[in-house]
Amino acid sequence: MPADVSLASGKSEIFEIVLRFLPDWIQHVVLVLILLAVVASWVLKLKRKLAHRRAVRQGGPAVVPTTPHQGSGADHLGAYAPQQQAARQPSGADFLGPYAPQHRPTVQQPAPPVAAPQPSGADFLGSYAPPRAPGDAAR
Repeated sequence: MPADVSLASGKSEIFEIVLRFLPDWIQHVVLVLILLAVVASWVLKLKRKLAHRRAVRQGGPAVVPTTPHQGSGADHLGAYAPQQQAARQPSGADFLGPYAPQHRPTVQQPAPPVAAPQPSGADFLGSYAPPRAPGDAAR
């Protein structure tokens, strides 16, 4: 195999070129951070594997959640949490305060009396009014 052929991939060559332009102390910090990231991923992988084995051994679910449920801010309100309403969804009118329309109980009201029809301009035409049809006298 010839000595001038590089076995490194293109990504690693680019990484080395970028690192060469950085000062030495930054090169060391970057390499240590990369090393820590690799070791941390191995530790997490091992931890998940052990938790999975324990769950299977104890007869629990084979799938162990990787992150516990954090909850939301509303889960921690305690006595300050809004009360649950049974059947009614709140609407915009619930927030009107004194400007909200008053709710009155619905009671069957008698129909208002029918008033006499108001006179119109045709009632004052006199002799100029068109002749009425025989069945039109009630209007």
